[in-house]
Amino acid sequence: MTLAGHLEPVAAAAAATDARAAVVVVAETADETATLCRGFTDRTMTAAVTDRTRFEIGSVTKTFTALLLAEMAARGELRLDDLVSSRVPPGAAPRGAYGGRCTLEQLATHTSGLPSLPSALIRSALPSWFANPYARFAPDRVWPALAGTRIRRPPGARVRYSNFGAGLLGRLLTEEAATDYGTLLRARVLDPLGLADTSPDPGLPQATGHAHGRPRPPWLIPALPGAGALRSSARDLLHYLRALTDPDGCAPSGSTLRAALREVVQPRERAPGGPELCLAWTRRALPTHVVFFHSGATRGFTTFTGFSLDPAVRVVALTNSGPTLRNRFVQASYLLLRALARHAPTARAEGS
Repeated sequence: MTLAGHLEPVAAAAAATDARAAVVVVAETADETATLCRGFTDRTMTAAVTDRTRFEIGSVTKTFTALLLAEMAARGELRLDDLVSSRVPPGAAPRGAYGGRCTLEQLATHTSGLPSLPSALIRSALPSWFANPYARFAPDRVWPALAGTRIRRPPGARVRYSNFGAGLLGRLLTEEAATDYGTLLRARVLDPLGLADTSPDPGLPQATGHAHGRPRPPWLIPALPGAGALRSSARDLLHYLRALTDPDGCAPSGSTLRAALREVVQPRERAPGGPELCLAWTRRALPTHVVFFHSGATRGFTTFTGFSLDPAVRVVALTNSGPTLRNRFVQASYLLLRALARHAPTARAEGS
């Protein structure tokens, strides 16, 4: 079945959010690309969205942070099994019998045992919970927050999704490189892949986010940018997924980035009863193929990214409407990915 036969599911993904919201959905197989753009960058309806419009991508940022981890490991600057406790300032390691046992890899697979958020952040977030909950949590509060956190179960024992863990990973990587998150990501990933629209900078032009029809201010996450600070466009995210499905064709020849792109999609040891995890990406084995995906959300935006290696299929879906209980945008986008992967020809079939 050609991609044209899936235009209805592409439209269905776009229709699964607020009818007033801006939406960009891109679906791609090995031979074809379909792009749907609907709506405007804000409710004044003066500028239509395109595949170059920047959206806040929330937790999809975590996949970039994991790629940074793999790239730095490929350079020999650190190891995936390095202990977090060995890379934090004296006295900043988590408390408890298990506080010194979690690794960098476990931060990237949400198996470190760290909570979703540090308690100090939750307290500071309450006054702006529905607008910018992370904004008041400053970078200098990360180490005290970590030192005040107790890991209660053995790392690796279960999956516990942790914004704290992913943000901490980003902080540890920037400490190793002696720079900030945006600069490190630009040098190691964004520039080598030609991702000009992607950055954590809230001051650059972007769509205006909305929650329940009301505009939201730009998302700020100063202390934990590796967990959810990035903005990106459908064009950049599609090329990012192309790099994950074809490292040799997209990353510079002989670069450590090629090795890192392969590393992040390798399945890790699975926690009992948990999902199949790679470095940040969720891996799901279906009867005829395997898909990888990650979603993201801020108060005013929702994002889905997903791909299959064989068949080579990629889906990017962005909207400037925040998640709600009735919003099925992520689910519809995931179903689009599954449908494309199910019907696209595989490399094995083409070579038989």
